[in-house]
Amino acid sequence: MSHEMILTRIRAEYLEMPGLRLTLRQVQRLCGVEGTLCQTVLDALIDMNFLCLKPNGLYARVTDGADHSDVDPATALRLAMR
Repeated sequence: MSHEMILTRIRAEYLEMPGLRLTLRQVQRLCGVEGTLCQTVLDALIDMNFLCLKPNGLYARVTDGADHSDVDPATALRLAMR
């Protein structure tokens, strides 16, 4: 997959599930992307002001508003995989 396709895929996952918060490793598993490339794409989405990195290591949409950092990352991933 190209860099642009991966960026589009990750962006779509966050658009489809408001409140989604995932770690780098969870995004890698969800999208089937190698670690370094996944990090590069997540960094690009942060630079685009689409995602932000929370202090607890979770990537979330900037526009989600309230901090739901109490949501268990495993639960968020399970919901995202539906």
